[in-house]
Amino acid sequence: MSLYRSVKIGSLELDGNLFLAPVAGYTDRAFRSLCAEEGACFSFTELVSAEALYRSCGRYGLGETTGSTAAANLVRRGEKEKRYAIQLFGAQSESVYRAAALLSPLRPDALDINAGCPVPKVVKNGAGSALMKNPANLGKVVEAAVRASCESLGSVPVTVKIRSGWDSVSLNYAECARVAVEAGAQMVSLHPRTRAQNYGGKSDWSHIADLVSRLSVPVTGSGDLYTPEDALQMLKETGCTAVMFARGAMGNPFIFSAARSLLETGAWQSTPFSARIAVALRHLEMLSADIGERAACLEMRKQFCAYTKGFRGGAALRDKAVHAETIAEYRKIVEEAVGKSPDL
Repeated sequence: MSLYRSVKIGSLELDGNLFLAPVAGYTDRAFRSLCAEEGACFSFTELVSAEALYRSCGRYGLGETTGSTAAANLVRRGEKEKRYAIQLFGAQSESVYRAAALLSPLRPDALDINAGCPVPKVVKNGAGSALMKNPANLGKVVEAAVRASCESLGSVPVTVKIRSGWDSVSLNYAECARVAVEAGAQMVSLHPRTRAQNYGGKSDWSHIADLVSRLSVPVTGSGDLYTPEDALQMLKETGCTAVMFARGAMGNPFIFSAARSLLETGAWQSTPFSARIAVALRHLEMLSADIGERAACLEMRKQFCAYTKGFRGGAALRDKAVHAETIAEYRKIVEEAVGKSPDL
């Protein structure tokens, strides 16, 4: 039996179980759209501050012609995204409620609460993984999101993303997940590292399996998913409903089609460098349409590094790309590289 299967999250029905995780600085709407083309069944925006979103857009709303702030740009649906969730972070339930209530014009398919981000600028205010230090407040935040969903968003499901705990002596993922579900969350995504681990060490997939055994709602697994084989192994080992690619998808939207092929047929093929780099240029062009050419070219430098990682000659390409300031310069760099070595 194929491990590629449909997923039901509350009233939301998804065609498959290969998700794109929210990754700050990478999962912009252009990249999410490319991942959707390659088979990502569900994707999440970069985490967005509920407070910043409300402060910047609370007066004018988030209609198609309004809300041009950075926070507003983060929450727009990608061109090819069929199903997407907007991820908010915040420690104040009222701020989360007010921000979520603004999202109606964007028609998200779900609202996700970030209770896992480890970065200092997020946790210092009690948000992200710091919410796991106060499960009662996590419950209040989820309840506020559910209330906003019912009142303003057509009762789309509210989901939550957590870590294993704050540190190795406070592994409270089971408690936090229970509190979130009791507050109305209809899916829990677990990255089984602690906040103290950040992104180091190894994720403990046994925590995912444990959570699956405890919850009646779908559990999505994340952490150390870099290949299609990793996705297959996590599904087999943990029994999770879906897998969520994060760093493994950076510069590699093709991992979704490859993983689906492996789950359905037992085999997959790698994507040639020429095709991969062509998608990188499309990414740049789509990003430019959103934020302007100069900003897109600067932003694309790190994305370009991800697209070329692991390929022969990639280092030389990256050395040139970090100085590119226009789309034409990026295109020239790529054309010269592919022209010299078409099978690079």
